[in-house]
Amino acid sequence: MSFFGVSGMYYSGESLQQYRIVLAEDSNLFSAMVSKRLKELFDIDVIVCKDYDDLQFAVENATFPATLAISNINLPGAENGEALSYLIDMSVPTIVFTGTYQESTRDALLAKDVVDYVIKDNVFAVDLLAESVCRFLTNHRHHVLIVDDSPTARALLTTQLKRYNFRTSSAESGAVALETLKKNPDIALVITDYNMPDIDGFELTRRIRSSYGPHQLRIIGVSSSSNRLLSARFLKAGGNDFMMRPFINEEFYCRVNQNLDTLTKIQSLGAKVAKRA
Repeated sequence: MSFFGVSGMYYSGESLQQYRIVLAEDSNLFSAMVSKRLKELFDIDVIVCKDYDDLQFAVENATFPATLAISNINLPGAENGEALSYLIDMSVPTIVFTGTYQESTRDALLAKDVVDYVIKDNVFAVDLLAESVCRFLTNHRHHVLIVDDSPTARALLTTQLKRYNFRTSSAESGAVALETLKKNPDIALVITDYNMPDIDGFELTRRIRSSYGPHQLRIIGVSSSSNRLLSARFLKAGGNDFMMRPFINEEFYCRVNQNLDTLTKIQSLGAKVAKRA
């Protein structure tokens, strides 16, 4: 069974039943809908927690740790968001599934370093949640290379990508990036700064493209410059996307996902063609 998510994500259909997911949700309707959908799509049995005591028991008395939690903001016994704070304190990666949304809510959620949040405001909400779950559980298959001469910038991007469960490598220069690519043929995405002392982002992109086609890896250029021509130059050099710093977290994650989804679809199509030949 293959699954195309609401945003076009491709999932090949293998079972994800080895992962342990805790659902903190007091609504019988949403608990049933989420549990049924995750079982149908990924063969995952969800542990449903109706209140704060159930959640604490499920997290602290398990035979092995929870891989991921899906949590409403408020639960019986934790009416002021204590459940979410508890999960973060216990280092359980968490997707928030909530009917409450305001800009201040969004900012507070992102400040807690949640993996994602999904709003219960349309008929696609459960499928959006399933897609977010699937991405987190399968992102470790993707290896991302971060190229930036700034240690702070490298650390920030590394932290952000690891929050989403990606594997990462980093390089402080274009030359190191090229060596890293040679040693790691599984790298699927390169995120490179423009302004670097040895080889700038444009030249690095051109050199990568001389050895790796767009069916092998994707390239996203980034810059803090306000020069709007940089995006065109990156794309002409062989890049697939471009982003200006500072990033909006959701946009960054969506762009990374879209590029990797495109690569996965291209490779899947190529494999099918080769099989028929």
